[in-house]
Amino acid sequence: MQSLNLLICTTCLLLLTFSIHLFFAKKGNRFLNLLLSLVFFARFGQIFTSLLFKAGQPEALAIFHQTFTPFYYAAPACFYLYVTGFLQHRKRLQKIEWLHFIPALLAVIHVIPWHLSVMPDWNLVGTQLAQKGYFFLNVKTGLFPPYFHYIFRPLMVICYLCASWIAVIRLKNKPQQFFDSEGRKWIIFFLRIGTFFQVFGLAPFMLKYLNIPYVNTYFIVLNCLALLLILWYTLHKPYIFYGYLLVAVNWTKKPEAGENSTDDLIVPLKTENLIPSPSKAKKFNLLDEQLADYALAMKEIMEREQLYLLHDFQIMDLAAKLNLPIHHCSFVINKHIGKNFRDWINGYRIDHFLKQYPLKSDKITIEAMASEAGFKSHATFYNAFKKETGLMPTAYFAQEMSY
Repeated sequence: MQSLNLLICTTCLLLLTFSIHLFFAKKGNRFLNLLLSLVFFARFGQIFTSLLFKAGQPEALAIFHQTFTPFYYAAPACFYLYVTGFLQHRKRLQKIEWLHFIPALLAVIHVIPWHLSVMPDWNLVGTQLAQKGYFFLNVKTGLFPPYFHYIFRPLMVICYLCASWIAVIRLKNKPQQFFDSEGRKWIIFFLRIGTFFQVFGLAPFMLKYLNIPYVNTYFIVLNCLALLLILWYTLHKPYIFYGYLLVAVNWTKKPEAGENSTDDLIVPLKTENLIPSPSKAKKFNLLDEQLADYALAMKEIMEREQLYLLHDFQIMDLAAKLNLPIHHCSFVINKHIGKNFRDWINGYRIDHFLKQYPLKSDKITIEAMASEAGFKSHATFYNAFKKETGLMPTAYFAQEMSY
């Protein structure tokens, strides 16, 4: 029993720590951090209340169960909004998306101790939670009838889970709108873990339907063990643990707001000496034939898969696809192609823009077409266009039409 309580307490502490850290984190996407923080806090509440009813504390259970109930109804919406917000690189809720929190608002109304409402029997509530779990609670705990818990919430969980998977599948079919490789790994990992715990939480339904006896305590223990194993796994995946859970570092090494970046400001581009010296070529011990083969492989995969259409595609992603060290990729692009990586990939984007914009100019703006071609900001596009063609887009197309 002591070991079980220690396991539950450890899991609660970790979930609460991650939740508080994400809530106050200054790095990363503040909007996404808050959504993920609420998801963790709701999971903490579920496990913490299980500890209370195991400890036989009906008074504390009454307080904390009612306190956490609105978070239980907000968590599925937060999970879905986190996934879609991550996919779309959003930093705030759209007005219509506030409607997702109507169930949480109803839960707040439900738990308010209205003067005429009947006081719940918290000893019976604790007994049912201990024996059957939250989804089988058929005691009235507030304003609404019991099916507010055991029908509405499971249905809401399933709907939001399906909607999250649909959002990812739809975006995977549009590679030019997808994200960098680390982001892709994280969101798929997050969605799989979320699916596991949601299905695991609904497992008692299936067991009851199949008339298979079960002990709810075992589900609590397995839930805690699974969380600890996942945490152990993430410790061996730095881009997950530090990049998304702790938000301690900017894993993709993008400039912070306030740093000088051509993705945020239009600045003059200086000509750099992009051809490495012979001493560097000797350092890597790459033969001319190897340089040519690597350069050809890079061009082929870039053109075949249209990787330049990905907004956040970086040299580390190219190196991963070719199974080459990053410094070799950089050296080959500089030495054999004669450009740095950013100019090289922007050249493909400008070429794509020049081919597609004349065909769509009556339906799309220059900026929208630039985004479709893979540019994240207008400033980067205009700088790259001027560098490739010597003119700004309007002047370039006016000149083309005069011929």
